[in-house]
Formats: sequence, C-alpha cells, structure tokens
Amino acid sequence: MGCNFSKCTACCWSTEQPQDHPLPEVHVDENEDNNEGSGLQPFHEFTFDQIRNATSGFAVENIVSEHGEKAPNVVYKGKLENQMRIAVKRFNRSAWPDIQQFLGEARAVGQLRNQRLANLLGCCCEGEERLLVAEYMPNDTLAKHLFHWETQPMKWAMRLRVALHLAQALEYCTNKGRALYHDLNAYRVLFDDEYNPRLSCFGLMKNSRDGKSYSTNLAFTPPEYLRTGRVTPESVTYSFGTLLLDLLSGKHIPPSHALDLIRDKNLQMLTDSCLEEQFTNDEGVDLVRLASQCLQSEPRERPNPKSLATALIPLQKDSEVPSLVLMGIPDSNAAVPLSPLGEACQRMDLTVLHEVLEKLGYKDDEGTTTELSFQMWTNQMQETLDSKKKGDGAFRQKDFKTAIDNYTQFIEVGTMISPTMYARRSLSYLMNNMPEEALADAMQAQIISPVWHIASYLQAVVLLALGRDHEAQLALKEGTILETKKNINK
Repeated sequence: MGCNFSKCTACCWSTEQPQDHPLPEVHVDENEDNNEGSGLQPFHEFTFDQIRNATSGFAVENIVSEHGEKAPNVVYKGKLENQMRIAVKRFNRSAWPDIQQFLGEARAVGQLRNQRLANLLGCCCEGEERLLVAEYMPNDTLAKHLFHWETQPMKWAMRLRVALHLAQALEYCTNKGRALYHDLNAYRVLFDDEYNPRLSCFGLMKNSRDGKSYSTNLAFTPPEYLRTGRVTPESVTYSFGTLLLDLLSGKHIPPSHALDLIRDKNLQMLTDSCLEEQFTNDEGVDLVRLASQCLQSEPRERPNPKSLATALIPLQKDSEVPSLVLMGIPDSNAAVPLSPLGEACQRMDLTVLHEVLEKLGYKDDEGTTTELSFQMWTNQMQETLDSKKKGDGAFRQKDFKTAIDNYTQFIEVGTMISPTMYARRSLSYLMNNMPEEALADAMQAQIISPVWHIASYLQAVVLLALGRDHEAQLALKEGTILETKKNINK
C-alpha cells in the first residue's frame, strides 16, 4: 500500500541533515516566463466609494473571513462595475497610520503578476480607511479541501500539485524581491475558477505596520521567530515544511510531533489513511525528506524556494489532468442550465422582465412596509409617497418615461431605500434607450440587496444592450447561481 513505508529507508529522514497619489501604473515585463499573470490591469488606487459599492456596503453576506487579533481585519468578496470578482481586505483603522508606508508596501506587492498568485489589483487610502483589493478565488482554501472535505479527500497527485504551485509562487516572489511571506498556512492557499491552487497575495503584507507576522498556534511558528520576533526567508521555508506535513497527513500536525514520528519511524501515523495505494514508498520518502529539511532548527540548513520547486517537479503525477478533474469537480466551462427567467434575459425579452417586476412589487424589500407606514403619519411626506404611487402606476401602464420621472422624485426626496424601485427604474431606463443609467440602477439594486438574482439578471440584459457580451455572461451566470440558491432555501 502507498502509505506503508519501507523500514530500511526511514533512517534517511533524520532532522539533523544539512511605496504619492496618484499611483503610477506598474508595467510587467511581457518577456517573463509563462507563469506570468495575463490580462490584469496595472495596480492602481480605488476610491472608497468604488469598493463600498463593489461589496454592497461591506455587507455581512459578503464576508469571506475574519481575524480578531490585535490588528483585526475582515476580507469581503465583491464585484466591480466590469463584473470582475474581487477580494477586499479591510484593515483595522489603527493598523497603518502612516499612509505613505501603507502605499509603499501595497505598491511593491502590486507589482507582482503571476498565475501562481491571487494577485493584488490595487488598494484604497481615504481618511483612516486602508484596503487591499485582490483577485477573488471562488473555490475555498486548502484548509477546507484538506481538513474539512465533504465529498472526497484530496488525491495524492493534487496534493503534489499544490506543493509545487506553492513553491513556484514563493520562488517567483523571491526573484521579484518579496521573499518574506507572513503566516504561511493552509488558509493562505486558495483555489481559482479551474481549481488551480494559488497563493494569496495578502500574506505578502503584515496585518499592520507593527503587527505580528504569525497569528497561528506557537507550535507551528518557526523557532527563530520565537527568539527574535522577525520573519526571514528561512522562516517562510519552515512554514512551507508545515504545509508539506498538512498535505501528507491530511491533518494539522505540530512539526515537533511530526519530527518525533519520523525519528521513531512511525510513519503510518503521519500519513493520511485516505491515500492508500496512491503513491509508492519512494515518493513518500522524498516528500518526508523534503519536509524534514524545511523544518531544520538551523535556518541556514533549510532549502530555498528554487530548490524546493526543483525537488517537487519530478514527483508530479497526472500533470496533464486538469485540477478540477483531480478534485472531482464537473467542468466549470460546461454551460450552466438557465431558468426560464434566465433564458428570457439571455434573449433580452424585456416584456418578461416587466411582468416579473410588476408581480414582484415591493414584497422582498425588508422594512419597506414599516417605513412607508411611518411616512404616512407625516403630512410632509404625502407628496413624496404620491410620486411613488404615480411611478408604480406608470410602470404598470408601461409609460416608462413618466415612471422614471416619478421614481426619481421619490428616490431623491424619500427616505426608503428600495432595490425593487431601482430595478423598476432600471428597466424603465432601458425601455427609453438609456442603458448607462439602467446599468447604474441595476448595480444599485444589487448593492442594496447583494443576493437578489433579479439585480444580476438586469445587469446581464443591460450589458447585452451595451455590447459587453463577456460581462453579460458573467452576470447571467451569477443570476442563475443566486436564483438556484434562493429556490433551494425556500
């Protein structure tokens, strides 16, 4: 069996072996190797309003992860106006008081562009706000797939691919002068649309100017960091060794315990039982030896990222098999079946959209009834409420110009924030050949209600009208996913 190591080879595993506004555009050398990221815009500074809109006002529904150490930060998912998905890391207000220091660090990381990284796209510095904007990786973390899998454990060939991609990411960063990575662990390895593993760019910056470089359990922290409080390139290699142990065992085993198992030649306790017959003794020996070298107590005896990548290349298996196949995932490029509403939007059937919005009314607007009832108590609001009623009547009668005028009066004067009203005005704009205004309203509807599928479908239709077909397909896919989730949760 693959997880039964030869006793005669175990002895070779001894651990005693030897950064001003505006930001300048960053141009990447197009002659770099094929791992370079492609199609990404140069690093630039976003406005706070852009990021706030992209995350639907930092909605709770868009939180991806939270950290509550002395420098707490929250990561949100979001969507830019061009439909590009982003991840936004919002720092604690006191984390980076010096704006120039934050910008300098962000600029340096933002120069990196590589397919092994979840690349940094930009940042935001307005007032006390400090935010990083990166590519969004939609398919969870290594920790989720390795420790908390639901359908099948990660295959040996995929684990080797993760190790290689990670080593190549670190090698690239080192070659570009960013050798320090803070708190490398299984939560920093993300999976893209095709389930290829990528290293999060967020770990290339600390959580604060003076913050800790490691927030994990001290049992996993490099010994020299415990002594000096400083992270070095060799410290990163040590953390890489702990990740190799994670991949081998399928568990988060403290390095000291793993090294004891290696010394005692008790390797079955170190190896994931799910990996039986998936690899040979020699392959297991090679990976354990590499992990042991990374975990040397003397930093100078640890390998560098280049030698790690070189050692991992010959171990790769099924290299021609796509990652999503190794992960047991259906082809993400396969056409997503559309609902009747999705099909109507794809063929730009505005009549169907009008019928849906007319029947929908305002019943999905949280708090609408309460707010309207309160407004009815105040005589000065009566005129505003009348404009809403006139707008609804005009929308029902398909008098879309009058609907726009009345909805606009209500939105500008009224206090009720309604995604339904923005959706109705969006469709009215589209009927009046005003697609740019229609797109703005459709996006505003989604900002107010992040998981409302109608808003995504409206964006798809407007983008089709604008000839932005690729973005329209992304919005259509998102609408389909949101509608499916809503139907499941009914």
